[in-house]
Amino acid sequence: MRTIALVTQKGGAGKTTITASLAVAAMEAGEKVVALDLDPQGSLASWAELRDTDAVAVDKPTAEQMVKLPTILAALEKQGYTLALLDTAGVESTAGNLAMKAADLALIPARPSSLDLKATLPTIEALMRLGMKDRFAFVLNQCPPGRSSRSTEAAKGLSIFGVLADPPLTQRADHQDALATGQGVTEYAPEGKAAVEVRNLWNWINRKTRKEA
Repeated sequence: MRTIALVTQKGGAGKTTITASLAVAAMEAGEKVVALDLDPQGSLASWAELRDTDAVAVDKPTAEQMVKLPTILAALEKQGYTLALLDTAGVESTAGNLAMKAADLALIPARPSSLDLKATLPTIEALMRLGMKDRFAFVLNQCPPGRSSRSTEAAKGLSIFGVLADPPLTQRADHQDALATGQGVTEYAPEGKAAVEVRNLWNWINRKTRKEA
């Protein structure tokens, strides 16, 4: 079972929105997906409650269970899950560190702003301490539509510190509308531009983790 963690020590970067849509896109591509909500705010669990299908399993471990995350993941693999997505809190936490350590790939969402780029540094440092130098990538998120010098500069800045996932995700209403209805963007607007970007992002993640498995 491959494990992908969405991590950054900053709120509002889009971890939950990306986790939800990636979970659905991966499921549609043939993976048996489980998503774990490790954020005390419980936004991913709330999204799951709105869904009318259990095609993507979503669970929210208790604080006591979170410290046994490796055991939980091993049990899920025995149940036949092929992909686990971990949605973490926007602050440094034991659960977040365990998620990073357990991940085959840690994704760091960042918006194209100087504040967001600076906010990735503590997360990068934490990943380095955990020996994950080659097991993380940035996801440039909520980019302005069209050609944007701000997005281009942000991409250049992030690429200095590590790999940049492809493609960047554009700020589109479909992402928030889908989350509000308990869907991923590929369910909400299958032919929309947001759906295309998320499918392409999943394909990039799939290729990278298959290659490094």
